[in-house]
Amino acid sequence: MMDFPKFKAATVQTSPVFLDAEKTIDKAISFIKEAAANGARLIAFPEVFVAGYPYWNWIMTPVQGSAWYEKLYRNSVTADGPEIARLLSAAKDHNINIVIGINERGESYGEIYNTNLIIDNHGVLIGKHRKLVPTWAEKLTWTSGDGSSLKVYHTEVGPVGTLACGENTNTLARFTLLSQGELIHIANYISLPVAPPDYNMAEAIKIRAAAHSFEGKLFTIVSCSTISQEIMDALTPDVADAGALLTRKNSAFSGFIGPNGAVIGEPLIDDEGIVYAEIDLSKCIQPKQMHDILGHYNRFDIFDLRVNVTPRKNITFIDNNEDFFKRKL
Repeated sequence: MMDFPKFKAATVQTSPVFLDAEKTIDKAISFIKEAAANGARLIAFPEVFVAGYPYWNWIMTPVQGSAWYEKLYRNSVTADGPEIARLLSAAKDHNINIVIGINERGESYGEIYNTNLIIDNHGVLIGKHRKLVPTWAEKLTWTSGDGSSLKVYHTEVGPVGTLACGENTNTLARFTLLSQGELIHIANYISLPVAPPDYNMAEAIKIRAAAHSFEGKLFTIVSCSTISQEIMDALTPDVADAGALLTRKNSAFSGFIGPNGAVIGEPLIDDEGIVYAEIDLSKCIQPKQMHDILGHYNRFDIFDLRVNVTPRKNITFIDNNEDFFKRKL
């Protein structure tokens, strides 16, 4: 008989220690300890939680923001670095799976990826997903990922997939995860009070999560960051009204969505904290009888989705044309 785990999950809505990777890791570990003590087997953290989001892209000119870009790069981390090693140890010590967003330093100076790490309860980094397309002003900061990270990772609590922020609007990216058997989707975000005036960020997050859960008949766990006074104070010397620009209600939503597309329990709207939900993956079965878009409720003889999962290469060296190289010499 197939195993459909039942477990408690936790999701965090909070701010990082702005542009301080070490102290942000400390903060993450404190939440990990709290969640594990309360019986959680999985915990989700916000987008680029380590160690901050480039809000300056939205409220400064690109020239003003350039110095902040360098600060962010200097506080970015690598997936195999000492900061993440501390998270791996925490996952193992507390028997908990972790999905957390980082600013990942690339191989060339100045290259940064918006990356989600997937860490299992044995302290193993089992995967990382790089955001495919930075959204709007984010293109001033992050390099695009590739299709090699559109994967579902098998853990003791079930098959986990993740997308960052606006990627959860990308139907094809979401379907790619669903097609690999995803039953637990981690959607992490940042608070975005600088969105257009008629854009309710909290509601938009909930709509996207509900759509994915309802279409795929799975659980979505949403984790969103908040904007601390520390962040606003740090940016104020360059933008006098940074506090006003970065303060707006309904900018953050964190919580749980069930396979029926409904919110489970009470979500966090704007407030900082940690919330929990009981996840029963067997609840993903019965809704499939009505709409199984991976099976009987689709027409794959009509639709054909192809996904390039080849890791991107910046250069290919060809050395089999000796005459060419002799002429060059």
